[in-house]
Amino acid sequence: MSAQKLTDAERESALTELDGWSLVDGRDAMTKTFTFKNFNQAFGWMSRVAMAAEKMDHHPEWFNVYRTVEVTLATHDVGGLSNLDIELAKKMDKMAA
Repeated sequence: MSAQKLTDAERESALTELDGWSLVDGRDAMTKTFTFKNFNQAFGWMSRVAMAAEKMDHHPEWFNVYRTVEVTLATHDVGGLSNLDIELAKKMDKMAA
C-alpha cells in the first residue's frame, strides 16, 4: 500500500473514528499516549506494533518510560498525515485493547 497524504476533510473524519488521538501543534502529525499496567505490558505492545509496522514498512515515532508510550505518527515521504498513519493507529489501538 502506498502512502497518500490526507486532505483536511479526510484528516478530520479519521480523527473522529480514532479514540484518544489528537493533532500535534505546529506539525501535520497525530499523537496519543498509551498507558499500560507495567513495563512488561508496554514493551510487549511495542514489540507487537513493531512487527506490524515493519510489515507495513511504516514506522512510528515513540518514546517509552516505564508503563507509558507516547506515539507520534506522520508520513515523512508525503510531508504529513497519510492513510498509513490511520491504518497503523487503528492497529495500535486494537493491540492495546
